[in-house]
Amino acid sequence: MASILVVGLGGCSSKFKTYNGPEVTRVLVYKENRSMYLMHHDKVLKKYDIGLGFQPSGHKQHEGDGRTPEGAYLIDRRNPNSEFHLSLGISYPNETDRARASAIGKSPGGDIFIHGGPNRYIRGTKDWTAGCVAVSDSEIEDIYAMVKTGTPVMIYP
Repeated sequence: MASILVVGLGGCSSKFKTYNGPEVTRVLVYKENRSMYLMHHDKVLKKYDIGLGFQPSGHKQHEGDGRTPEGAYLIDRRNPNSEFHLSLGISYPNETDRARASAIGKSPGGDIFIHGGPNRYIRGTKDWTAGCVAVSDSEIEDIYAMVKTGTPVMIYP
């Protein structure tokens, strides 16, 4: 009887979690170390291993270059229906990014997110995105609950 209850509850789980801990005041991404930190002021709340764009070295120059941008951004949107489980939008491109791409006659691109899936690329084992920051589906569920729109994001080389 107990095993039926456990199986039944497992089918009711949701990708939308709640979080009641300290506020995430900023997100720090360190590309070289493939690490992301959710911070409450100077205290690390969570650390994640990440995957990056398929061409991870250097700052994103233009659409299609496969690089993850570097610099100061914000979480500017939430996508509960993401192709990659859940996702949090990063405010790339900023004015400097647009000017840099324009100077070489290209579009800066956009749609840079922190997101989950697909499952074959998890735990920072492979750089496969078009320029996003990737974590596992279970990790993005926690991050999505913890990080609010407007949270600063710093992406370092």
